[in-house]
Amino acid sequence: MAENTKIIVKKVRKGGGHGHHGGAWKIAYADFVTAMMAFFLLMWLLASTTEEQRRGISDYFENPLRVSLTGGDAIGEQSRVIAGGGEDIQLSDGEVRRADEPPAVIDPRQAAREMERRELEALKARIEASIEASDSLRRFGDQLLIDITSEGLRIQIVDREGRPMFASGSAELQPYARELIAELSPLLNEPPNRISISGHTDAQPFAGGYGGYSNWELSNDRANAARRTLLAAGMAPEKTLRVVGLASTVMLDGDDPYSAVNRRISIVLMNSETASRVTSAAGASTDADAGTG
Repeated sequence: MAENTKIIVKKVRKGGGHGHHGGAWKIAYADFVTAMMAFFLLMWLLASTTEEQRRGISDYFENPLRVSLTGGDAIGEQSRVIAGGGEDIQLSDGEVRRADEPPAVIDPRQAAREMERRELEALKARIEASIEASDSLRRFGDQLLIDITSEGLRIQIVDREGRPMFASGSAELQPYARELIAELSPLLNEPPNRISISGHTDAQPFAGGYGGYSNWELSNDRANAARRTLLAAGMAPEKTLRVVGLASTVMLDGDDPYSAVNRRISIVLMNSETASRVTSAAGASTDADAGTG
């Protein structure tokens, strides 16, 4: 019985040629796709940023804590990766500030000064355009000097060699000078600013000498002649705040005290600060005179 027993051994093959391979290939493929996405993201980032922005990003990854603590206004400042920390806000005057910035403290007086200066600059441009458009003004454009000073908008009418505004020693305007000043009247009437008119002479002493009628009286009479011409041309009388004669104390050409350009009429559209100083000084002088009387 024991001799006739057969032992059968069954071999089971696992895997074979068509067995199941498992999920390892899926993990490898996912890693590949992730790497490709990162690669294309890097390429896009390099193509769409500036050198300063790339430097800021690099600094962030080198030391993110320092960048977070120091902050900054732009990526290129090497202090913050995302500029601003919030949306930009467009202010009414065109200035842009970040939403996380506190609004700047504005000095009302400074803001008023800036606005008034811009208005005077605009008026200067209009006067220059009017001069260019007017045949009579354009002919004598080289005798008109227009600029912005600390007092306001200044228009100077200067003598040229062979073309004086006044005859020597006289306060009578030449016809062309009268026409020139009259053309300025409507332009001066346009803004609300008060005006100051000053007369200037060169350093040549007046023939009458300092004891009598001198360059002081002459320069003052010439300033008043300009004022009367402006009024006759339609300028409002209340616009005039100050008329002075300065003789040769304020030179336009200090290198040549006898130069023709030192003989001039200066008309200043005063800013509000200058007008306030003039009226305050006049009021103080009146009070002092009343006290001593």
